[in-house]
Amino acid sequence: MKLTWLQNITREFFTVAFMKFLIVGVINTFDCSLFAMLLMMLHLDGNLAFNIGYLLSNMLAYALNSWWIFPEPLSWRRYVKFMLSYIPNAVIENIIVVVFYNWLEAPPLVSFLLAAVLGMPVTYILVKWFAFDRRLRK
Repeated sequence: MKLTWLQNITREFFTVAFMKFLIVGVINTFDCSLFAMLLMMLHLDGNLAFNIGYLLSNMLAYALNSWWIFPEPLSWRRYVKFMLSYIPNAVIENIIVVVFYNWLEAPPLVSFLLAAVLGMPVTYILVKWFAFDRRLRK
């Protein structure tokens, strides 16, 4: 029996793994925003600070994903795949930061948090399918 698109979405996102991913995402968002705000206090440009914070926080995110969400031993190969799976997310989040922080002059923290929330579903699918090879099986 062929699954409908709604059933596929339900099977992907209404899971314990996705709920754990959201928790790690909250931790990752907090870390990224904290790093970015601290770097801005050192007079670093907001966009550069966000990107450095993003890279630093994703190191922790990889460890948490490997340990808690998709239990796998840490490996360089999987780490590289994990980081590659975050490239579309980085593009999405940077566009959101540019629009809200640079163009609309929203506060940096609001811009950083909004970017993280809007990029989350895409990132989950890429991390699950690509980095940890956990595609939805039929």
